[in-house]
Amino acid sequence: MPRSRASTSDRQAGSSDRRAGPYALLGVLFALIFTVPLLWSILRAFQPHEVILGTPGWSEMSDLTWENFSFFLSSQGTMLRPVLNSIVVSLSTAALTALVATLAGYGFSKFAFRGSRVAFSLILLTMMVPFQAILTPLYLLMNSVGLTDSLVGLVLFSTNFALPFGIFLMKNTFDTVPQALEDSAIIDGAGTGRMLVDVLRPMILPGIASSALYAFLTSWTEFLGALTFLTSEKYFTLPVALLNIQVGTYGEVDFGQLVAGSVIAMIPCVVLYVSLQRFYVRGLAAGAVKG
Repeated sequence: MPRSRASTSDRQAGSSDRRAGPYALLGVLFALIFTVPLLWSILRAFQPHEVILGTPGWSEMSDLTWENFSFFLSSQGTMLRPVLNSIVVSLSTAALTALVATLAGYGFSKFAFRGSRVAFSLILLTMMVPFQAILTPLYLLMNSVGLTDSLVGLVLFSTNFALPFGIFLMKNTFDTVPQALEDSAIIDGAGTGRMLVDVLRPMILPGIASSALYAFLTSWTEFLGALTFLTSEKYFTLPVALLNIQVGTYGEVDFGQLVAGSVIAMIPCVVLYVSLQRFYVRGLAAGAVKG
């Protein structure tokens, strides 16, 4: 009898391995699709402009240099200020989005008021409207209040488009919090502020991290809005500044510096995503439980 059970277990394990094989192969294939272009960009960032434009060959693969990256630190390079502008705008957008989305999500989840469902549906509806469709009236509105050509205006612009997803995520995160826990805190005398900070914070932290990370990534890679609302070079963010990397009389693009700038732009996104990955996955999973 034990031998029969062992034989059955071995057959099940073999069948499971055979079924897992195609999935593993498919996973490796998808991983290569995403990682090969990334690794190729990193390699090209260390090569001179002439090598990138030349015919690809194994002998050129070893022609590596720090010249493209040193350009951004030199007096000729103008990338330090755009990098700092992008960091300021992205961090401010992430902080403001997390704060407003947390308060709004708590209100929609825990306080029943007339028209709350309609208001929440309207917020979700804005996620389906491409921002290019309202770019012109938004520019006229912000220009009338003096928020164009300003990093503060760009922060408000980016927050405006990151908020609907953040509110949706935070409302669903608060929906997963047991009502009995809040009732116990109220009996102990906790107010709304103390409830959010001391009682609910450990449970809603993944949702806050997810909404902040989403706002940071969308703001860091935002190009069209920054190109439209910013006119002074001193306020340019990194995506807009990379557009202006040109050399030569005829405006020839230096692809070495352009790829190096793109690699620099990847670094904060990769670091933040890897460091907050566990919160991001838990936050999205919590947001998917209820809708």
